[in-house]
Amino acid sequence: MTIARPWIHHYDKGVPHTLEPYPEHSLVDIVRKRASEHPETPAMHFKGRELSCGLIERESNALAESLKELGVASGDRVAMLMPNSPQMIIGELAVWKTGAIVVPLNPLYTENELAYALNECGAETVIVLSAFYGKIKAVSPDTRLRRVIVSSIKEYLPPLKNLLFTLLKEKKDGHRIELQKGDFQLQDLVRRHVGAGARPMPVSHEAPALFLFSGGTTGNPKCAVSTHSSLVISGMQIAAWFSVILEKGKDSIILNMPLFHVYGQAGILPAALMGGYPLVLIPNPRDLDDLLHSIRTLRPAVLPGVPTLFTALLNHPVVKKQRGVMQSIKLCVSGAAPLMQETKRSFEELTGGRIIDAYSLTETTLASTFTPILGTYKPGSVGIPVPDVEVRIVDQDTGVGTLGSGEVGEVLMRAPQLMKEYWQNPEETALVLRDGWLYTGDLGYLDEDGYLFIVDRKKDVIKPGGFQVWPRDVEEVIARHPAVQEVSVAGVPDAYKVEAVKAWVVLRSGYTLAADELCDYCRKDLAAYKIPRHVEFIEALPKSTVGKVLRRKLVEEHCKKAGTKGK
Repeated sequence: MTIARPWIHHYDKGVPHTLEPYPEHSLVDIVRKRASEHPETPAMHFKGRELSCGLIERESNALAESLKELGVASGDRVAMLMPNSPQMIIGELAVWKTGAIVVPLNPLYTENELAYALNECGAETVIVLSAFYGKIKAVSPDTRLRRVIVSSIKEYLPPLKNLLFTLLKEKKDGHRIELQKGDFQLQDLVRRHVGAGARPMPVSHEAPALFLFSGGTTGNPKCAVSTHSSLVISGMQIAAWFSVILEKGKDSIILNMPLFHVYGQAGILPAALMGGYPLVLIPNPRDLDDLLHSIRTLRPAVLPGVPTLFTALLNHPVVKKQRGVMQSIKLCVSGAAPLMQETKRSFEELTGGRIIDAYSLTETTLASTFTPILGTYKPGSVGIPVPDVEVRIVDQDTGVGTLGSGEVGEVLMRAPQLMKEYWQNPEETALVLRDGWLYTGDLGYLDEDGYLFIVDRKKDVIKPGGFQVWPRDVEEVIARHPAVQEVSVAGVPDAYKVEAVKAWVVLRSGYTLAADELCDYCRKDLAAYKIPRHVEFIEALPKSTVGKVLRRKLVEEHCKKAGTKGK
């Protein structure tokens, strides 16, 4: 099916309309080539240590040889329970060099969640940070795990920081462990084959490289399967988009988004590798002091994030006191949730750079739409499709047809890097992948220029008295109130209207606000049926590990207190 692509006329100058034909290789090939040509070039910075491309290549080669000796084979799944760190990236490259598949898992999973994820992907090997070793050992009997490889965060710290960590933090923070019989230390495995040449398994660029867990459109956790080619394509698309503002050999990119999330794993990491930009690794995305220290000392050019991160930075005491601390930032990328206009304005004023919106899904292997960096910005839009990505809007009830400009329907995407499938789940795969198009489960519309506007998730639409209310519309208005720091809006059960609009509001420090005052404020810009029927002031909004507000949890808490059942 051929569709019109008006968005290509709004690309920044220098961004190609297509990147085809894409090379038939993997990120392993990219790292090997760079290490061969420029071995001393920095690949990443970690807590004051610079690691070169040559070092990353040598140590991943050595680890790959040990993994093969232990029995890791092509097509196996290797789970990784690690923060953003050199050993996480070295581990991934090593796994790929065996022909196996990387399965990054959230270290904050409960034991039940961890056991479910390990069984769902069928991993027999796990590489785990020492702080989470106890959790892995607790669930191992209920999984297929046969090999446990442990790494300490101190292994790639500079010598002095390594010593201080050993003396002051290792035991206190739960990093000091006693390795159980049959388990392995990652550095011991690396040392076994230091100096080993590259002997990678022959792996097709179309072979699975990555499993990332996604709730999809039904909410049940599933493994979205991305190929080696998918990661290369995503990296090329993002690197091409960034090229209009970044300088190779000079600029670096912060990797603060967790590598167990599609944002960091399939977006920032491959973009940096494909574009040749060193990474600044941030292990804990919530540690704003560490993030600001890294920005101050290393002066990176790109800061990925989510709206809550940018809001938190704007309110951080260091940023308020030292306005110049963020001046190295040329580009911020905001994803995972809608960016409020006031946040965008304030952050661009702070950095002197640009902040752009992005929209993506785990199932699209990240790259989908971005706001032009230098070109036209449209408030409320998540941008335009990147090269070789197509967007189409269809009827939200039937899933067919192509709607016209400005008409709201379900957002469909077609791209060369779409996931291959949900692992061993043909029924769910068939629901979202149809005739080459991904049915996203999101509602939105395209304007006449091809800019995409996301209205909301299909299941997040609020229907008070039969009307349709998009939470984002209400959030945008409430967020403009000077007393409001953060807000989330969702539908809650209502005896009269079946469903009612509720707002959860976090106030700025030193401000007070009554619910009726806020509702009066909303009346200037919202129809009566959109004005919150309930307003709750809370200390903080519940968020995911990447800072996305958890609307479902807010609704669940409301229903628990009210003794009702949510949708």
